[in-house]
Amino acid sequence: MNDDVRPRPDPFSEIRILTLHNTRGANYWSRRPVTRLDVAIGAYEHISSAHVPGFTEQLVAALPGLEEHRCSVGTPGGFIQRLREGTYAAHIVEHVALALQNIIGHDAGFGQTRGTGELGEYTLVFEYVHETVGLRAAALALDVVQQAFAGTLDGVTYAVAELRALAETPAPASVRQQVLCGITGGSARKETRDALMTLDIGSLVAEGELIVDVSPAYLLHAGLPYSHSDIAIILDANVHDVPERFQQPERAARLVSIVTDAVPDHGIVVCPADAHALHDLVRDAGRRVVGFAPSTDVHEHAQRAARAAATALTGAPIGHDVA
Repeated sequence: MNDDVRPRPDPFSEIRILTLHNTRGANYWSRRPVTRLDVAIGAYEHISSAHVPGFTEQLVAALPGLEEHRCSVGTPGGFIQRLREGTYAAHIVEHVALALQNIIGHDAGFGQTRGTGELGEYTLVFEYVHETVGLRAAALALDVVQQAFAGTLDGVTYAVAELRALAETPAPASVRQQVLCGITGGSARKETRDALMTLDIGSLVAEGELIVDVSPAYLLHAGLPYSHSDIAIILDANVHDVPERFQQPERAARLVSIVTDAVPDHGIVVCPADAHALHDLVRDAGRRVVGFAPSTDVHEHAQRAARAAATALTGAPIGHDVA
């Protein structure tokens, strides 16, 4: 039987949400706030837009703004080309979520879709202007794509009306907090914070400056809880509180390096002296690396990191600068 006429699995049960939330600060995917949606697409792992007669036409008729999406092709109309050639549900949801926001006047253009490593499961992220609108746009985009695969999409008026109404509600405040130091890593965070408090930075802390311990899991699921830090400490990239795919060395290094994004240009990030992948990420972000000799003893490791940070904060000569 021809693929075009063979009955397709029900997209309303096959394509479903696994995780949905917003990150409000710098995050694993972007320096800007994003909505994150994890989806499972079931049998639609093997059914693309090109397999469904009229799919592209009905989607573009409902959302003409998709014609401006460049996608990986790099020119207006690039996404339409991808639809005609055949692209898959999660990627289409990403573009529809952006297009729905654009219709109500929100300037959102960044999006990204990647496989999770599990067959048929994807993480997609896209930027938002209004936090509540971003969350709802994700769910409404999923509904639009399900309808398109079912061949029942006849418009998005209901979705646009809902998003316009939500856009009129007060948006949650953006992340604006400033802190003295952000600390992350797979271990020794509390010990490092405690060690910093005992060193000669008491006047800074007394003025109300915060030292914030941010777990890798929090960074992954919520992003940074502050917008500016005078300095950052990355204790290691041996993360254990996140899904296994984010424990892989390259991804783990990217995850913990998020704290770098809040440090001013040419500011200092303290890292183990032998963590060369972290050094590269910090330098690529335009910050300086101050290294400390790592230790297998948690308390000694924390003390060394804290001393390096305190030296940098107080303006005293830096003992081991590997910038």
